[in-house]
Amino acid sequence: MITPLAHSVKPEYEQDVDVLTDVEQPWSLVVWNDEVNTFDWVIETLIEVCDHSQEQAEQCALMIHFKGKYAVKNGDYDTLKPMCDAITERGIGATIETVAKK
Repeated sequence: MITPLAHSVKPEYEQDVDVLTDVEQPWSLVVWNDEVNTFDWVIETLIEVCDHSQEQAEQCALMIHFKGKYAVKNGDYDTLKPMCDAITERGIGATIETVAKK
């Protein structure tokens, strides 16, 4: 009988490794809808603070309006925190949230 190769080769050592799966940028900058700020102000803010293009900022503003909130940017916490602070200083609601695992 022939022994399958997988059973005849043993590793020299075994090591447990934590692997980050699915999420390389585990934080989202979420902007919240309100009845105070105009589309133009939100769009201008996203362009200036998040470095969005005009088109990207407009699309985000529509998503914020219709869904109530929208993750306008993903990244590491230290990058998103100053952006979140700048957005809230302009009177727009924003939070940083962890990306939900799928």
